[in-house]
Amino acid sequence: MTRSFAVLCLLVAAAPSPEIQYFRYERPVENVPQANKQACLVVDAGMFAKSAPGLADLRLYLESTETPYVLLTAALTAPSEQQIAPLNLGRREGQTVFDVAMPAGSYSDLELAIKGQNFIGSVTVSGSQTQGAGGETRLGSYTIFDLTRQKLGRSTVLHLPESDFRFLHLRIACPITPESVVGLSVERLPPSQPEYLAVAETREIAQKGHASYIQFTVPARTPVDRVVFVPGSSPASFSRNVAVSVSPVKPQPASDAAEPPAPVTSVGTILRIHRIQDGQRIDEERLSVDAPAAIFDTPAKWSITVENGDDTPIQISAVRLEMLERKLCFEAAGAARYTLYYGDPALAAPQYDYATFFTAQADAAQANAGPEEPNPIYQPRPDERPFTERHPALLWTALVLVIVLLGGIALRAAKQGSKAPS
Repeated sequence: MTRSFAVLCLLVAAAPSPEIQYFRYERPVENVPQANKQACLVVDAGMFAKSAPGLADLRLYLESTETPYVLLTAALTAPSEQQIAPLNLGRREGQTVFDVAMPAGSYSDLELAIKGQNFIGSVTVSGSQTQGAGGETRLGSYTIFDLTRQKLGRSTVLHLPESDFRFLHLRIACPITPESVVGLSVERLPPSQPEYLAVAETREIAQKGHASYIQFTVPARTPVDRVVFVPGSSPASFSRNVAVSVSPVKPQPASDAAEPPAPVTSVGTILRIHRIQDGQRIDEERLSVDAPAAIFDTPAKWSITVENGDDTPIQISAVRLEMLERKLCFEAAGAARYTLYYGDPALAAPQYDYATFFTAQADAAQANAGPEEPNPIYQPRPDERPFTERHPALLWTALVLVIVLLGGIALRAAKQGSKAPS
């Protein structure tokens, strides 16, 4: 343990220290609160390309003093699910009916696990705090469907208002039999949904064969977390598979025999259904897909393919690449001049006690980063590598000379030995 700690201390001591003159870029921090207070600003997508990977070289200064901060990324928290078995499952008045005992606390969406395809029906949901005691509260009627035959997808999610009833009572008015009801899962949504920022947007959609193609070039080191589609009015209903491929934009020299890196890919589905079918109203939209986890040190080419099959291509108005919002938070010292600096790739990510003890405040002031400017006092960081690392050619040249010299001496000695009298 002592040896490891000593090695860590040596590494920290050897790491370059941040100095203002070694940052290429600066941005003033605007709208800083007039009193001592926590302040946060949004880190926009443009800052990533000119920073070290992961914004490791980002520093905040109060005049000439480095100021601790914490960098927060909006959490993409998946709803927690709990599986629940149906109670009293049976058939009554031509409908499939059952009860479910809900977990304590509030809940939102429910998803029915139903076997079978090609159905559409209505589910009426009511709730009560006790089972079988009457006094039920109607929560609403919801449409479930499976339109596999029409290639329009499937949804068995019931978007309930936030509720805390201990028991729910469901009636399914469609040809679904009790044997088809497998169970139910309840989702607990996170307290708030994450915010996203636009990274790039295009309205240029190319059609080729049975597919629609969209391309982007994303700056180096810029994260992308989802792809959002903005469809036009036609067709009114669709369900299409989407493939996303990302690869670095780095031309290979003709003499370079190395294979280029394989693209990073992901697949998803976009869906829109607004229609009345079999007397049931269906309103369902899922117009974004998750982006593959792909960040390169060079600009990246994003290729997005929408498979239309034999259907009419979607009239896509726009496609956006979006990233989860990142916020930089710090303790503002009143009406002071703060500046963000970045563009020194020699730096490692900072380690502040402030980040360890940070607690987000609901009333934090909303500051913002001003326009990017070149650092007027910038100068390249001196090369502090050993002489042999900075001039490897000289080392090899000296080594070759030594070998030649030793070879010459050995050859001369051999010739003199051959001429010696026996």
